Amino acid sequence: MKKLLTLAMMTGLAFSAAADDHKQSTADAIKMAMKSELRTENEMERDRNRRPVETLEFLGFKHDMKVVEFVPGGGWYTKILAAALKDHGELTVALGASRAATMIKENESLSHVKVAGTDSNIYRKEGARFYSLENASTGVKRADMVLTFRNYHNFAEDGRMAMNDAAWDALKMGGIYGVVDHTRRHMEGENDENRRRFDPVKAILEIQKAGFEFVDFSDIHYKADDELEYEVGRKSVTGNSDRWTLKFKKVKK
Repeated sequence: MKKLLTLAMMTGLAFSAAADDHKQSTADAIKMAMKSELRTENEMERDRNRRPVETLEFLGFKHDMKVVEFVPGGGWYTKILAAALKDHGELTVALGASRAATMIKENESLSHVKVAGTDSNIYRKEGARFYSLENASTGVKRADMVLTFRNYHNFAEDGRMAMNDAAWDALKMGGIYGVVDHTRRHMEGENDENRRRFDPVKAILEIQKAGFEFVDFSDIHYKADDELEYEVGRKSVTGNSDRWTLKFKKVKK
C-alpha cells in the first residue's frame, strides 16, 4: 500500500511539474516573441499598455496551440503570436487580413503563418455607421483558440454575429474564443464619442447567443482614469483606454 501511495504521489508531482514547465515555457515563448526583429519601436512601446503576456496567459494561450486571429489589422498581435507559435503551434490569420497577408509575403520569418477566409468581405452598407461581414467562413477546423483584439466595436450587429459564428465553426469543442475591446458604458446609446467603444455586457450576451459559454473576464486592462466619456483616439485617452477582456468556450448547444 505504501508503495502504491508513494507511486501515486510521485506521479502527481510529475504531472504538476510538467504543467508548471509548460506554463513557464509558454510565458518564455511570449516574452521571446516580444523581442522579434519584426517589431518596431512604436509597437514595443505599447507592450506596457497592452500587456500581451498577461492577456494571453489569462485567455489560456499555449505555445503549442492551433490559433486563429480574426481581423489582425497591421499585425501588432500577429507578430507576437507568430513567433510564439512557430516551433510547436500553428497560426492562421483570417477575415480582413489583407494587410497581414502582405506582411507575411514580405517576411520570410512569417512564412509559416497561414491566411484563411480570403473570400470574406468587410463593408459598410449605404448610410451605415458600422461594418457588415459576408462570407465569413475560414475553412479552419478544430482550432484550439480564436482571438480578436479591439475589433468587435467596428461591426454592426449582423457583422458581429457573422464573426461569432465563424469563431464557433473554426474551434474544436472546448476551444477558447478570446475577445478584447474598448469599454462603453452599459446601455449607453450611440454618440460621436463612443463609436470605437462597446458595452461588455452586450458583447457577453451576443457571444453566448452564438452558443459559447462565458468563462471569465479580466481587469488586466482596467483604467480607473478613463471615464468612458471620450473617443479612444483623443489625447486624454489614447493609449490609456479602459478595455474589457473576455474569455469564452465552445460547448455543445
